[in-house]
Amino acid sequence: MDSIVEELRREEEQASTKEQETEGASVGTIREVQHPRIYLPLLPRYFQHPSTTGPRPSDFQKAKEDCLRYIQDALLQSQWQRAAELMISYVESLENTNWPKRLAAPEEIWRTGTEILHNHPRSNMEESNHFADQMKNLGVKRYLKISLEHAFYLMCNGHMDEAYQNLVLAESWRYGEQTVLQEKDLKLIQGYKGLLDYFQWLKKKTEMLQLEEESYAESSVQQEMHNFYQQAVVSLKEIIKIPGVWDPFVLCYVDLLEYYKEYEEADEVLREYAYNPKFPSNPNAHVYLYQFLKRRGESKKKQISALQVLHELVPSHELMLEFYAMLKKSKKNKNHKLQLEVIFAVLDFAGWKDNVKAWSCLAKQIVEILQNSGEQFGWLKKEWGIRKDWWLAFHFSHYLAKRNWQENESLTCEKALVAGILQGKAKPHFECSVYK
Repeated sequence: MDSIVEELRREEEQASTKEQETEGASVGTIREVQHPRIYLPLLPRYFQHPSTTGPRPSDFQKAKEDCLRYIQDALLQSQWQRAAELMISYVESLENTNWPKRLAAPEEIWRTGTEILHNHPRSNMEESNHFADQMKNLGVKRYLKISLEHAFYLMCNGHMDEAYQNLVLAESWRYGEQTVLQEKDLKLIQGYKGLLDYFQWLKKKTEMLQLEEESYAESSVQQEMHNFYQQAVVSLKEIIKIPGVWDPFVLCYVDLLEYYKEYEEADEVLREYAYNPKFPSNPNAHVYLYQFLKRRGESKKKQISALQVLHELVPSHELMLEFYAMLKKSKKNKNHKLQLEVIFAVLDFAGWKDNVKAWSCLAKQIVEILQNSGEQFGWLKKEWGIRKDWWLAFHFSHYLAKRNWQENESLTCEKALVAGILQGKAKPHFECSVYK
């Protein structure tokens, strides 16, 4: 039996014995009272008498389970050296006679070993690379996952070329049925390879801006740029077809398409990403579509349509004041109604409570509604009716009135105007703004 595991086990046993001695003999009796055996005639016999038969774990299995528990404990306490020493013993679990545990062992070794190497103060890049290569060969079922995580590690440490080579090797990997089973992992490999191609394209783009126009060097760099563009587009195009959240991939792909003036395809990609029902709901998709439409100078109708969906998904989004301003310029009556809903919805969230611009927008619109009267007054009554029971404590308490006045007089004045109209003059914010 491994000496280090035995030593830790003895320490635990000694600690457990001491605890039992200090608790006294009465504890056992109490525990028996707390957990009495229950007999119910309607239950099957095996519920009344739990079975103690079945295969028992061997000493070897117990030792390795204890060892893994000690490793996990060391990781939680950032004791990297202790965890590394214990890993030497745990590697023997690859010889476990229990088939399910032997299957699980490679992944446990890979994940815990990687965590130790990435955090140990004396580990280096060469050791990490060697460990990753060993793990790839240890189990083909995890080959692509390990390759991808290894590439992440290299990228995070600035080794872009090495990361790219790892992804190229992984992309060409084939192993019978395992290739089909790991198809999703292969798509991710290709996608991240496309991101690195995009990274190289950006570098060449920056390099080209520093060269003289119509020079030989410029044409050479342009050709390299185009090669990276083609490689990146092929990889990125494939991964964003799969339903999922692919924000970095979509942004890079659209940037490439815009640079080469392929605007229709870029628009199609963004609309597919935002509106395809097979994809999970993603507010960022609508943000990217709106930003693209804005850059292209598309009609306000299209921009409003994109932001309206964003409002429904995230009513507190930072773009909502921009959406509000756009609706205000519209001549349609339904947009003016939506405008009031948007500004009220924004102020329903704590992040906007002290936003002077938001309160100013609400105050101005309320004044305009009162001046014009008509149908819009009904909209105002409806929106305020929904909120009057909880906005009082949320926005217009005595405490907030005093704090707002001390910290931001402009905010207090805007809130006082809203409070005075919606609640009446004898309210905290109105009193603060008038009498202070």
